[in-house]
Amino acid sequence: MEARLQKWGNSDGIRIPSSFLKSLKLKTNDIVELIQKEDTIIITKAKKKHLTLEERFKLFEQLPSNEKGIVESYDWGEDLGKEIID
Repeated sequence: MEARLQKWGNSDGIRIPSSFLKSLKLKTNDIVELIQKEDTIIITKAKKKHLTLEERFKLFEQLPSNEKGIVESYDWGEDLGKEIID
């Protein structure tokens, strides 16, 4: 089957027929892997890598502190209304 490369922003893209997608059980936003071998492009389903909890913690520790979502302390201001405990 032939397909035409078409401009897509600063890149080019091709449309994959829905029959191909259905038979491969691929859908919009699925991740695929592109491999170039000489003058050939191979598109494969990306294999999901299941990370252990230890691997997840290691990746988390490598994140910059501003991306971890951890806040040391947060000042909510003065207690008001029913928050005040006598």
